Amino acid sequence: MSERVLRGVAAAAGAVVGPAFVYREGQPEVAAQPAGTPDEERARYEAARSRAEAELNQLAERADEQAREILTAHQLMLQDPELQNLVEEGIQAGQPAEAAVRAAVEQFAGMLEALDDEYLRERAADVRDVGRRLVAALTGRTVGIVLRQPAVVVARDLAPTDTIGIDRDLLLGIVTEQGGPTSHTSILARSWGIPAVVAAAGVLDAADDGMTVALDGDTGEVVLDPGAETRSRYEAAMARAREQAERDRAEASLPAETPDGVRVELATNAGSPAEVAFAMEKGAEGVGLLRSEFLFMGRESAPTEEEQYQAYAEALQNANGQRVIIRTLDIGGDKDVPYLGLPKEENPFLGVRALRLCFRRPELFRTQLRALLRASVHGRLAIMFPMVNGLADLRRAREALAEARRSLEAEGHRVADQYEVGIMVEIPSAALLADHLAPEVDFFSIGTNDLVQYTLAVDRGNPELAEMYQPYHPAVLRLIDRVVQAAHAAGKWVGVCGEMGGLPEGALLLLGLGVDELSMAPALLPRIRRLVRSTPAAEARALAQQCLTVGTPEEVLALVEPVVRRTV
Repeated sequence: MSERVLRGVAAAAGAVVGPAFVYREGQPEVAAQPAGTPDEERARYEAARSRAEAELNQLAERADEQAREILTAHQLMLQDPELQNLVEEGIQAGQPAEAAVRAAVEQFAGMLEALDDEYLRERAADVRDVGRRLVAALTGRTVGIVLRQPAVVVARDLAPTDTIGIDRDLLLGIVTEQGGPTSHTSILARSWGIPAVVAAAGVLDAADDGMTVALDGDTGEVVLDPGAETRSRYEAAMARAREQAERDRAEASLPAETPDGVRVELATNAGSPAEVAFAMEKGAEGVGLLRSEFLFMGRESAPTEEEQYQAYAEALQNANGQRVIIRTLDIGGDKDVPYLGLPKEENPFLGVRALRLCFRRPELFRTQLRALLRASVHGRLAIMFPMVNGLADLRRAREALAEARRSLEAEGHRVADQYEVGIMVEIPSAALLADHLAPEVDFFSIGTNDLVQYTLAVDRGNPELAEMYQPYHPAVLRLIDRVVQAAHAAGKWVGVCGEMGGLPEGALLLLGLGVDELSMAPALLPRIRRLVRSTPAAEARALAQQCLTVGTPEEVLALVEPVVRRTV
């Protein structure tokens, strides 16, 4: 058979050649069956919803940070009132639970697909993923991909949970007929360093299990059954990639220092002690954000002080003496913990979340602070308070920390003499008051995800507003600039733990604004290290200052993107 070349959309960089694993599963087939009474069908649906939620919790336990955020969104979708109402309408109309779920999901997904924005259309796949899992739970089936050997997965589309569930040690690449570069599958592939091409029309019908597939995640080319010349070309590209990976590994211990001598610390975001160990192996110089929520999610009661102490101590030990910034509990907003009994809120991102919740549940806060301080003797600890909106919040949190220390010392527990205390700058009021806050902290860590959301009044979880969520908005850049200047004037350092720090364009701007530390997923570290080491800080500063004078995100990117292309 002669080779066949298809064209798709480049989704995740890299080239690979390997055998195909063709995944043809879609919605589970459901035999027609009479419906029970509405009460019976409602009970079946609620049982299926519980099973689907348990499956997502199991996936989350072994998922990395990026995947865990996606799974959290799916868990929330299972509880979405609009979806529940649509299912209830179908059941009340006499439909079996399976039919009610499918109709509700298609109606909801159809509304998204009718929109003009590509990102919003791709969220329809997330809705269908939740529906597919619910139908599978109703019929007693399982969903997912099980690889037995290294392979390139070829599919019509991959639901987010399909992608998350694949054994990454065996996943060589991904090719799909549908999807786009902003789909969750594409985002995960980039985060994991797995080459991917999406929107490759006709690939599913043309590919067979075991067929050799070559794909180029930089150009969007897919070649089925490649000939000798094509294989040679791809194998050369893979060899170059391996050489670059070897250089990256060799340079993993090199400092991220600009040619004119400005040092930037490259850290990692993590969601568990195991992720801390993995990141250290990949060259991280510390942990810029360890989310403590991993201890509180997917269980029926809050973790004890001892459980928390053991987990924090393990994370600090896994960091091999590097700084680990552990954020205190950030529950609420897009994260719900049923056993806490939090009331439903009209605007949860603006409601009782993070530090606000801790102030209302002092026993919860006290337990965590005691566990953190006990763990401080096992490494270089930094404690970070989220959702600080001004001096009153900061002082109240610091007093709670001081009281926790006093109680531990009175009981004879050891606490480290030194540990850092800082805050996330994610509320505009904190950014505007940075000059007042800086003298009372050891560091700032800018949470760009929420800072963008709150500055632009855009719910980052609302797909209808996705095009308005602009991390390169000049207003956001001006707030970051203000925070950095205030911190440095007080002799304090500034990090960034939001997604912006792991993107080349964002990292370049942050370097120019004077940020001292960038924290990101481990797979992104090599590229950002290359960018820093190849870009003079003076050039980055001049670029950032120019970007502070323009009025739109598009103007910012027009200035930044040519420099990024030249450097990385």
